[in-house]
Amino acid sequence: MMGPAHSLSGAAAWLGVGAAAAAAGHTMPWPVLVVGALITAGAALAPDLDHKAATISRAFGPVSKALCEIVDKLSFAVYKATRKPGDPRRTGGHRTLTHTWLWAVLIGGGASLLAITAGRWGVLAILFVHLVLAVEGLLWRAARVSSDVLVWLLGATSAWMLAGILDEPGNGADWLFTAPGQEYLWLGLPIVLGALVHDIGDALTVSGCPILWPIPVGRKRWYPIGPPKAMRFRAGSWVELKVLMPVFMLLGGVGGASALNLF
Repeated sequence: MMGPAHSLSGAAAWLGVGAAAAAAGHTMPWPVLVVGALITAGAALAPDLDHKAATISRAFGPVSKALCEIVDKLSFAVYKATRKPGDPRRTGGHRTLTHTWLWAVLIGGGASLLAITAGRWGVLAILFVHLVLAVEGLLWRAARVSSDVLVWLLGATSAWMLAGILDEPGNGADWLFTAPGQEYLWLGLPIVLGALVHDIGDALTVSGCPILWPIPVGRKRWYPIGPPKAMRFRAGSWVELKVLMPVFMLLGGVGGASALNLF
C-alpha cells in the first residue's frame, strides 16, 4: 500500500486498541490515545526504510535518504544470506527484513529501551520522529507542498507539548507500566503495532509480504504471506484509494469515539 493508507490504517488500529481497552474497563487516558494513534500512524511508514522512493525517504532530507540506502543494502544482504532454494533471486532489499514480525518487535523494543534509559530527551526523539512521519503520511498533500523545515518544526513543537501533557499526573506517562523508572515503557507498543499493520497491508497487495521470516514455509524462508491472488490489489489502485482508505477513516472514527466512551 501507499503511505497515506498505511498511516490511516495504523492510526485506526491504535484507536481500535483504545476501544477494546475501554470495553474491558481499562479506558486509556486521552493523551495516550492521541499520542499512540499519531505514533502508530508514523510507525506504519517505517518498514519502507528499505525503499529509496518511499515517503519515509523524503521525511528527513538527506539523513533519511542515506538511511534508506543503508537499510536497503542491509536487507538485501540478509535476504541473500538466509534465502532457501524456493526463494526467488532479487536485486534489492525492499519487502524483506523490515517487513517481518521480528523487525517490528526489535524496533518497538529498542524504542521502549530508549524511552526508559535516555529520559525525557529519548521520549522527545521518539515523538519527534513519529510525529513527522505521521504528518507525512496523514497530511501528505500538505507536507509535499510545504517546506521540510516547517514539517520538522511542527513535529518538534508537537512532541514538546505532547510530552508535557503526558507528564501530568494521570495523563499516561506511566500507562500500563507503573513501577518507578518504567514511565514511557509503553511507547514501543504503538511502534510494533504500526509496523505489523504496515506488513498486513502489504500482504493484501499483489506481491504479498514475508511477515513470518525467519520461520520457513515449505521451500521458502521469505514466503510472501497474503490472501488468494484473486483478492489482492496493486498498491495505489482504486481499491486502496476508494475502498480501504474510507474504511480506515470510518473505523478510526468509531474506534476513537468508543475509546473515549462517547457511546
